[in-house]
Amino acid sequence: MLALLQRVTAAKVTIANDVAGEIGSGLMILLGIEDADDATDVAWLCPKIAKMRIFSDDDGLMNRSLIDVGGAALIVSQFTLHASTKKGNRPSFIRAARPEKAIPLYETFIETMGTLLGPDNVATGQFGADMAVTLTNDGPVTIPIDSHNRQ
Repeated sequence: MLALLQRVTAAKVTIANDVAGEIGSGLMILLGIEDADDATDVAWLCPKIAKMRIFSDDDGLMNRSLIDVGGAALIVSQFTLHASTKKGNRPSFIRAARPEKAIPLYETFIETMGTLLGPDNVATGQFGADMAVTLTNDGPVTIPIDSHNRQ
């Protein structure tokens, strides 16, 4: 499971000109799910994200987590995170999980983040929809996390 975290002052996802999810200060989480993923990836990744100290303390140091600052998360499915560009000029998405596998894991991820942050602090896009995402990256801070490469 791949997550691309972006610390934001605001983020919004729109589907067909309707706002599907919107947050103020917090994290924009682009989530890519692959065939090799299962519930153990969700169980490791969600607390890792919620407790990651990437928000500034009173001294301007990154010492506070999303939980510490009471921030929100906007979670958007993003199968293109699993793009392979090894051969040719057209990306391959063969590693990305099919919807029948990815949707339940995506929903579990959302539910788990809601448990960690509070359900009012979690917003989402819509799995498989054509979405427009806007955000104001704070810092900028952008961090990739791979549940299969836990370094």
